[in-house]
Amino acid sequence: MWVYRLKGTAAELDPLVPELFHRGARGLEEREGEVWAYFPAPVDLPFGGVWEELPDEDWLAAWRRDLRPVRAGPFWVLAPWHSLEGQGIPLVIEPGMAFGTGHHETTRLALSALARHLRPGEKVLDLGTGSGILAIAAAKLGGEALGVDIDEAVLPQAEENARRNGVRVRFLQGSLEEALPYGPFDLLVANLFAELHQELAPRYRQALAPGGRLLLTGILAEKASWVKEAMAKAGPTFLEEEREGEWVLLAYRG
Repeated sequence: MWVYRLKGTAAELDPLVPELFHRGARGLEEREGEVWAYFPAPVDLPFGGVWEELPDEDWLAAWRRDLRPVRAGPFWVLAPWHSLEGQGIPLVIEPGMAFGTGHHETTRLALSALARHLRPGEKVLDLGTGSGILAIAAAKLGGEALGVDIDEAVLPQAEENARRNGVRVRFLQGSLEEALPYGPFDLLVANLFAELHQELAPRYRQALAPGGRLLLTGILAEKASWVKEAMAKAGPTFLEEEREGEWVLLAYRG
């Protein structure tokens, strides 16, 4: 088994995920400052990564063995082969093609913020849904959730994760514009990168019901000021900032 090691974080490298799987990746894993893409053999990739051959072992079994349940607010994020440890709301997510397994700080920040801000019966938009974890968490908290992603390839996994968790979530391909006909939303959660939040800032309020809230994460602390400046121009009221490691979540009211 070979690993293609890319410098960067899951949020930064998320746009490469569909192409990595299209070219034969069998799995992805985030390490300290890197993302590892596993392949049966090296292939020609133009992304500036480094190839490394792994020892002759069952890498998938080793990866499954080392993956641990994660606590985030009231949730326990579990792989299908895990069992619930302690009290909490289980989120069973198949790790693999889409980022969003709870092992990244931005996902944990978003899950904790959902638990603080979401009230049962509210309409929720999960923008850039990936594995569907945030939309599924919103549904488990009693929300009516819609998950959208520009990558059509991740949607079957998100739908399967929703079935696995026993909740009904609508998923569709697209971005903010495609979600607008399903709104307005009481809460919008977006685990994207800072530059994309900057771009979307003037349009976020279009998706919100009066008094709706925005939970924006995927933001490196060093770039948080970019998002704050863009949101200040767009008009929503700042509510709070949460930080874990080098990552930040910003909450607003529309």
